[in-house]
Amino acid sequence: MTTDLPGPPQESVRPLLRSGARVFVAGHRGLVGSALVRRLTAEGHEVITRDRAHLDLRDAGRTEAFLREARPDAVVLAAARVGGIMANSTHPVQFLEDNLRIQLSVVAGAHAAGVERLLFLGSSCIYPRLAPQPIPESALLTGALEPSNEAYALAKIAGIVQTRSYRRQYGASYISAMPTNLYGPGDNFDLETSHVLPALIRRFHEARRDGSSAVTLWGSGSPRREFLHVDDLAAACLLLLDRYDGDDPVNIGCGNDLTIRELAEKIRDVTEFQGAVEWDTTKPDGTPRKLLDISRLTALGFTPRIALRDGIAQTYAWWLEQRTAQL
Repeated sequence: MTTDLPGPPQESVRPLLRSGARVFVAGHRGLVGSALVRRLTAEGHEVITRDRAHLDLRDAGRTEAFLREARPDAVVLAAARVGGIMANSTHPVQFLEDNLRIQLSVVAGAHAAGVERLLFLGSSCIYPRLAPQPIPESALLTGALEPSNEAYALAKIAGIVQTRSYRRQYGASYISAMPTNLYGPGDNFDLETSHVLPALIRRFHEARRDGSSAVTLWGSGSPRREFLHVDDLAAACLLLLDRYDGDDPVNIGCGNDLTIRELAEKIRDVTEFQGAVEWDTTKPDGTPRKLLDISRLTALGFTPRIALRDGIAQTYAWWLEQRTAQL
């Protein structure tokens, strides 16, 4: 089964998100959501949020009632259960069911409440494990998924189909975007549930603090990954909300990648760890390579601004500040 992805992006002549729009950011405390709040606020929009304690987005009835009362002009669906290889492998049921419930609840609730504009954020893991590189949006559903995050990927694929279906059946101006690997202020540094970049920052920092002679990392270090600073992602999301109104998902990335081994060396340099790096090849590598084709996004005028090493240093400094504040 393949998707039909005809032609270039559909760019609007006038902004699709009016000045000073009221925007509900679902998942505002997370890595992506907090960056979106910063960007929307900086551009003069009114941001609406709700804590998880006051609104469980898995509850369809309460979510619809909230959206009817809040009456936002737009919704950005950044709420999700996320995690790295270990978390996805250990809790596939929760990664599938929680994400499906959140998506069904928010998108259906937005439509019922008459929300004009919605952006659903998926993930680059929706693409086949052995997709062509760089990965075009047309690769969706053309091959087998990476087994270690299959449940999460299937939930995100369902979100793409859901937003597309609302467009086709109801004429809703709902769109979807697929970010690459993200990092930055607000990231998760829990070693059990974090993604690779923040996990490496913590591992090297603690090894330097403890005077360790070596750090042992999972896999061979050979897989290639693309990393985008979350503030660049937020800029891309605002661009799409302003200019894009098409059926097809749009990839969001930086356009280049590096090996996990190279990433580890950059992080070792930033954290000033002087010991050795060893690789446990009995542990899984995951997908061999995952670089997104971002030509659709660049055609709309997007250019990433934050270099990887600068972004790592900024993220490391943010984490250290958070740790100090908690002491």
